[in-house]
Amino acid sequence: MISQEQAIEDCKKKVLDDNNITENEIDILFNLNDSFLKNLSDAANEITRFFQGKKVDVEQLTNIKKNFCSEDCSFCSQSAFFNTKIDNYKLQPSKEILKQARDAKNNGADSFCLVAAWREPSNDDFENVCNIIKEINLKIGINIECSLGFLTYEQASKLKKLNVKRYNHNLETCRSKFPEICTTHSFDDRLETLKIARQAGLELCTGGIIGMGETRKQRKEFVIQIAELNPEEVTINLLVPFPGTPLEIQKQLELEEILRVFAILRFLLPKSIIKISGGREVNLNDDGKELLLSGANGIISSGYLTLGGNSINKDTEMIKEINLEV
Repeated sequence: MISQEQAIEDCKKKVLDDNNITENEIDILFNLNDSFLKNLSDAANEITRFFQGKKVDVEQLTNIKKNFCSEDCSFCSQSAFFNTKIDNYKLQPSKEILKQARDAKNNGADSFCLVAAWREPSNDDFENVCNIIKEINLKIGINIECSLGFLTYEQASKLKKLNVKRYNHNLETCRSKFPEICTTHSFDDRLETLKIARQAGLELCTGGIIGMGETRKQRKEFVIQIAELNPEEVTINLLVPFPGTPLEIQKQLELEEILRVFAILRFLLPKSIIKISGGREVNLNDDGKELLLSGANGIISSGYLTLGGNSINKDTEMIKEINLEV
């Protein structure tokens, strides 16, 4: 039987040679002794540098419609099912969104993502969003991504015609955990929207949240299900338990478990952007430096849907401190 250190090396060589590792090898990597996690991180970093170089993808998002979502996702402070006492607003005026897009570009963001808290856009809301996208294209010129909930093929095709680069629709968690997290729609509903976006020619961004009480085995299931979609971008959030939600007393996930997810995702998706998203400033002591040297090559900066975050300037300095580039 080969050593755990040799198993890491063998898997790394496979990936660098443009081959896939097996589910049995994924299982070995997920269950390494903690003493070998540095080896795993270093191997993931080597894969990242080989396929991705030193560039870190920096994204800024805007919550264009906040609160009162009809879905009961148990982690979400915007669900109408929970009294989280956050502020709320309907679709933001285009003038405000344009200002945020301009600021994002001027501050060095690679992309700007429009996010809305609803199950799916109404016809009027969708047309308003499309008009905002047209204005951003005309007046700003920055890569636009969208996260607007469930889509029809016609809507996805229109976003593609408007030069939207990528559509985000997270799996949230693995299939076996999903019914504990959401009951108002299914895991397959989420897969269907990703399928529609892909058919319309949009790049995919998907991922979810770790630290919601799932087991390590379920985190393995989760990363495999993400990899099966071959998304151009993966976004992994670290749960921030929000008062008023069912997960408000959830215990924080250990750093070792977080590292396993990011590193093994890199083994499975060597050519994708793997992004550290919501919760990094709360769950990590270094804002993400270690993860950016353990498989990740992207961050969301300047805040999240209902949480503040670091400024892009602060994140830029953090990235430079570890000899990476923006």
